[in-house]
Amino acid sequence: MTLLLADYRIRVSLPDSPGILAQCAEYRRPDDVSPDFTVDVTEADVDNERRIFLRRNPNAAEESPARRTDLLSLALYRRICTLLALHRVLLIHGSSPMVDGRAYLYCAPSGTGKSTHTRLLRGLLGDRVTMVNDDKPLVRFFEDGQIRIYGTPWNGKHRLGAPVSAPLEAVCFLHRAAENTIVPLPAEERLPKLLESVFRPEGTAELLAVLDLTDRLMASVRFWSLGCNMDPSAAALSYGTMSGETAS
Repeated sequence: MTLLLADYRIRVSLPDSPGILAQCAEYRRPDDVSPDFTVDVTEADVDNERRIFLRRNPNAAEESPARRTDLLSLALYRRICTLLALHRVLLIHGSSPMVDGRAYLYCAPSGTGKSTHTRLLRGLLGDRVTMVNDDKPLVRFFEDGQIRIYGTPWNGKHRLGAPVSAPLEAVCFLHRAAENTIVPLPAEERLPKLLESVFRPEGTAELLAVLDLTDRLMASVRFWSLGCNMDPSAAALSYGTMSGETAS
C-alpha cells in the first residue's frame, strides 16, 4: 500500500488488515510509482501499542478484532510520524478547519471541546469551512519558509477530515471559561503548551528534529489563548480575531 501524506509518497508494509485499507482509502496512491520512503510495521509494533493501551486501561475487556485494527493503525501512524520528523513534518494533536483556503489549528487536552468549537465554526460559516483534520493533522515545513497543514486518515472518532492542505495561519489553545475571551498566547507559555500536543518520538535524532520544528513554528505562526464556552459566539470571536474579519 502506498500513501500520500504531507505530499510524501510512503510505501507501507503491514500485517493484513481490511480495516486499515478502508481507513486510508482516500490517501492511497498507485504502487507502481517509486515512493519517497518505506515503512514496515510488524507484530512487535502492534504489541508495543497493546502495552501502552493496557497501561492506560488496565481493566479493558478481552481484545476484539476492532481493537486490534485500532492498535495496528496506531502502530502504523507512530512509524510514519517518527520517520517524517526527520523530514520537517510534525504531528500535532488538534482540530484544524480551513476557511477560504487558510487553516487554523485548535489545540487542547482531550475532552476540552476543540471539536465542539470547530463544529460551532462550521455552523457559523457554512460551506466556507472544510475540515482538514479533526484529531491528528500533519504540519510540514518547507525550505522557503512555508508551513502547511495536511489532512490524514487519522482524523478522530467522527472521521472529519479530507485529503487537502492549506497554509497554517494560526494556532489557538482552548480552555473552558464562562465568558469568551481571546488574547495572544504569551511567548513563555507557547513551548510548554505546544509540547503537550506534539508527537514526541523516542529516538534522539527524531526528538531533536521535533524540537527544532516547534521552534520554527513558534517563530513563524501566531499563537492565541481562547477561554470559551459552548456558545456560537465563541467561534465568532476566535475566527474573527485570528482572521481579522467579522464572523457572523
